[in-house]
Amino acid sequence: MSKYDGLFRHLSQAAGTVEISFDSIEEILGASLPASARRYPAWWSNSGGTHVQSTAWMAAGYRTEDVDVAAGRVRFVPDGGAEGFGETKQAKFRAGQAIKSEAATVKKPFRHPAWGALKGMITILPGVDLTEPAFAEWKELYGEDE
Repeated sequence: MSKYDGLFRHLSQAAGTVEISFDSIEEILGASLPASARRYPAWWSNSGGTHVQSTAWMAAGYRTEDVDVAAGRVRFVPDGGAEGFGETKQAKFRAGQAIKSEAATVKKPFRHPAWGALKGMITILPGVDLTEPAFAEWKELYGEDE
């Protein structure tokens, strides 16, 4: 049971556009809205699946259109289902839901994210011995005999 079930029931019974004050929403919920709801219009975004409050009005078939935090009002409009260039809805996954694909069952060895980052950046020419000392007089430098 969500804190916002009361809002869901209220909007499910409504018809058409619903413009409502924050105080009225608190009466419907029987609890106070969080302080961020009165401060930030982003709290009222239609990001379904990530926030319980938006899930409530989106499940009732509504989306927010006009939020006026200064006046303490919000307008809910029926969601026609057309997303267009509006906010996208995130995919919903149930807890424990398995992805059934062959790629998901194959366990790959762990590799650092930088693995292969320089691939193709260095070319070793044929005939080059990478184990050969770069400084021909290295033995003299370190006082070693052959």
